[in-house]
Amino acid sequence: MSAVQMTVDADGIATLTMDLADRPMNVLNEALMAPFAEYIAKIEADAAIKGVIITSAKREFLAGADIDMVFGITDPKQAFEVAEQLKKMLRRLELCGRPVVAALNGTALGGGLEVALACHYRVAIADPKAKFGLPEVKLGLLPGGGGTQRLPRMIGIQASLPLMLEGKELNAEAAKQQGIINELAADRAEMLDKAKSWCLANPKPVQPWDDKKFRWPGGDSRSPAVVQMLAIAPSMAAAKTQGNYPAATNIMSCVYEGGIVDFDSGCRLESRYFANLVVGQVSKNMIGTLWFQLNSINKGKSRPEGIPKSKVQKLGILGAGMMGAGIAYVSAKVGIECVLLDSTIEAAERGKAYSANLLDKSIKKGKETPASKGVFLDRIKATTDYADLAGCDLVIEAVFEDRAIKADVTRKTEAVIPATATFASNTSTLPITGLAAASVRPEQFIGLHFFSPVDKMPLVEIIMGEKTSKETLAKGFDYVQQIKKTPIVVNDSRGFYTSRSFATYVNEGLALLAEGQHPRSIEMAGLKAGMPVGPLALQDEVSMSLSLHVMTQTRKDYADEGKTYAASASEPVVLKMVKELDRPGKKAGKGFYDYPAEGTKGEKMLWPGLAQAFPLADVQISQQEMIDRMMFAQANEAARCFEENVVMTVADTNIGSIFGWGFAPHQGGALQFINAYGLAKFVARAETLAAKYGPRFKPAALLVKMAAEGKRFE
Repeated sequence: MSAVQMTVDADGIATLTMDLADRPMNVLNEALMAPFAEYIAKIEADAAIKGVIITSAKREFLAGADIDMVFGITDPKQAFEVAEQLKKMLRRLELCGRPVVAALNGTALGGGLEVALACHYRVAIADPKAKFGLPEVKLGLLPGGGGTQRLPRMIGIQASLPLMLEGKELNAEAAKQQGIINELAADRAEMLDKAKSWCLANPKPVQPWDDKKFRWPGGDSRSPAVVQMLAIAPSMAAAKTQGNYPAATNIMSCVYEGGIVDFDSGCRLESRYFANLVVGQVSKNMIGTLWFQLNSINKGKSRPEGIPKSKVQKLGILGAGMMGAGIAYVSAKVGIECVLLDSTIEAAERGKAYSANLLDKSIKKGKETPASKGVFLDRIKATTDYADLAGCDLVIEAVFEDRAIKADVTRKTEAVIPATATFASNTSTLPITGLAAASVRPEQFIGLHFFSPVDKMPLVEIIMGEKTSKETLAKGFDYVQQIKKTPIVVNDSRGFYTSRSFATYVNEGLALLAEGQHPRSIEMAGLKAGMPVGPLALQDEVSMSLSLHVMTQTRKDYADEGKTYAASASEPVVLKMVKELDRPGKKAGKGFYDYPAEGTKGEKMLWPGLAQAFPLADVQISQQEMIDRMMFAQANEAARCFEENVVMTVADTNIGSIFGWGFAPHQGGALQFINAYGLAKFVARAETLAAKYGPRFKPAALLVKMAAEGKRFE
């Protein structure tokens, strides 16, 4: 059966309905585009057809380009031709001499929205779940179907650039307010009625850019207001991207250059910039990880097979600090009844107030109402009584990182929860097997490591203890997906995967400081590498007092296990900052940075006293040398974790690095960074760094073996 069906009613209105077989969503591939082009030819040749409606038989309208096809392109000429083929088809559509209406029954993203923009009018169902936008930049690409030319000509350069540079996805109402959608409908029948009515009322429509009297909304690239904006836009984008995302530059180039040439020339320029990105390493990195690998995780690749899906109805949270409060918020948000327990009712209520504050912000943005806030908060019970945990399907412990405290709350909880309940620890460093020793049901004990702030961070690291059952893992996996987060599964180890690998970035920054490298240079190297913040700022966020506590606990555990503890190069820096200088981090208002007092405006500034505390060396190493040290430290540790089976899949390793601690997204994750660098080259560079800076850079044995065998991470 054809992926596109055409019907013509008594009034001569043709309806093209997209329904791609064996796909949950329509995508722009050959199977859909070939019949689409054939029907356009029939419409052009049939004078009896007076108008055209394009819609979808699926829940969503059109998801965009076939990513499999785009990912496989390695020849820029082929990429250019693919873009030109789509543009040619869309150009024929808008110049066919009939009114063409996009009847948007659901989401239209990327190429899907570009098809809609090539129609003369757009009617959408007012479904709050439907999304509209051009998010290609999130995969290192740009809109290749004329989006960089049609959207600015439709709503103006200043309004369109942020949508493309940030990849914003709008709901139907917001898209209408922006001028992207013309009209909303309550349901499918009304949508199709409105589409037909517009066709009959507008027999000879012309796209704005094809009108001889066309003027750019807000002016073209030469108008004074736009010139002023374009003069600063590249520097603002560079400050955000540090030059790591060529898609941002190419999008701005398409819009600027398209603003001084005619529409068709602008479209050809777009195809060239599109081809440049398609064959570039950044898009290959991002598509491979943030599309294929992320989708495999979300489809349950790491979930045990053959175990029925479960849903948490009642959740217990032990500890109402920032982590516990955040867990309560994201759980109540999806309708889970939550019991938020702390040692005092004041602390428990403060934890509940965290949700209230977030809801107040949502009300100001129009995303929540006072009534929905009340219903939401009713799902969270603040308490000090363990008896309130009775009936919980899952309990998550989020108390201080102290074995004795965690063991105590475990025993008190298991005395009241059902025998079938799962107990989880939110520890970020302490081995789960050791914590499970306090449990009477260690097979139902698991680690659920959230990241701060919980309401914003998309990842949860699920940690298997030695005795954790597959059923418990499945329950943990289902809960993480229930609260709309991405789960990765790891085996038990000190620091697990994310904390262990993340620490190497911070440690390397502190080691550079101890060696006398300039703190500003260290921070800039981190940003240039693609990390979200510099290592010194990140250490301030984490809190050096917490890091010191973890170091002390680790030393003690090593001694108890009869192991030799090897201090990292960063430890003397942490000790000095906390013990000698009393600058434990952001929470105290002073760490490597000075922070403005709470409630006051201002920006953090590097503490001037750093120069005295850590005198500058006579020789300052290059920025690239610093970047290599930071990136190789992280990637090599991730490879060691993979080698030791701490993390079990390439997908979990890459996604965990990006979502967990912000490893440079343009690199596609820690293992993809090694792939793109080249295994043999990576091993050689790591050996050089090890000879110069110490054994922490010695390449993982797995990497040496893979390099010798010509393999890569797949």
